[in-house]
Amino acid sequence: MVEKISTACFLNAYFCIVKQNLKNWLLLFLLACIWGSSFILMKKGMFDPSGDVIFSAPQVASTRILLAALALFPFAIPSLKKLYDRKNALLFLSVGLSGNLIPAFLFTYAETGISSGLAGMLNSFTPIFTLLVGVLFFQIKAKLFQVIGAIIGTVGIFLLVFLGKSNSFTGNLEQIIAVIAATLLYGLSLNLIKHKLVGFTSIEITSLSFVSILIPSAFAFFYFQTPTVIITKPAAGPAFMYISILGIIGTAMAVFLFNGIIKKSSALFASSVTYLIPIVAVLIGFSFSEKITYNQVGAMAIVLLGVFIVNYGQMVFSKMKELLK
Repeated sequence: MVEKISTACFLNAYFCIVKQNLKNWLLLFLLACIWGSSFILMKKGMFDPSGDVIFSAPQVASTRILLAALALFPFAIPSLKKLYDRKNALLFLSVGLSGNLIPAFLFTYAETGISSGLAGMLNSFTPIFTLLVGVLFFQIKAKLFQVIGAIIGTVGIFLLVFLGKSNSFTGNLEQIIAVIAATLLYGLSLNLIKHKLVGFTSIEITSLSFVSILIPSAFAFFYFQTPTVIITKPAAGPAFMYISILGIIGTAMAVFLFNGIIKKSSALFASSVTYLIPIVAVLIGFSFSEKITYNQVGAMAIVLLGVFIVNYGQMVFSKMKELLK
């Protein structure tokens, strides 16, 4: 009888979690597919099928952000006057740098060595850093289950890093740390959007944050001599196509979609995309002959468990407690 009650509690808690607007869930799955595929697109933009370098990591990063900023510029025109306010300009620049420009360079650097599947797994650390940044800098009070989830997620990350190193990944510790640093910046960006840009629409947040980094990305595009590669390397055409998809769809469209999900539901629900991104990244990476071991899958499961508890632990516990009364 107790087992039946426990099962019923878990089922009710589960359906309580997934009982969201179907449209939002479909958008979430779409976003997971877009962002999950971005890791392999970075590699396809950097290397040809034989593994030779086409575009360098900085060239891919700067081109990606420049294309995204140019694609979003028309949407920013009606709201450009809002950047005249120095406080707004600083906030949008901070979101653009922490949520897009700097992580783009960190991720492409990391993918010169680690697999796209591992990069997708490490990306799951984003909600953990979102919680920590919120507590430390935005006066957010952490709940017990959030702390427990953060600890579990941290353990999973360390296991993932250790197992990655012990299974002969070509990357080094600096490349793994680069991804973790990017997720820390994502956590900062999400908190800025959630707590400092509440009065702006999702299209304003997306377009103005990218416009604020348009000049730096354009400077980097020419500084790293990207046009020279496009003109001189025969394999640059297909690689540039992958980078274009990454910039316009995997960056501009995806960030707009993410901000839209936050507006339509909540930041908590939107962060659930991190459950799905590693799975998509691993499956896509596997289809391109990247290797993944059972131990690494187990470590990924620990990370996802931590993220799940951070987001939904209190809800599940409260629901079970209510049903057991």
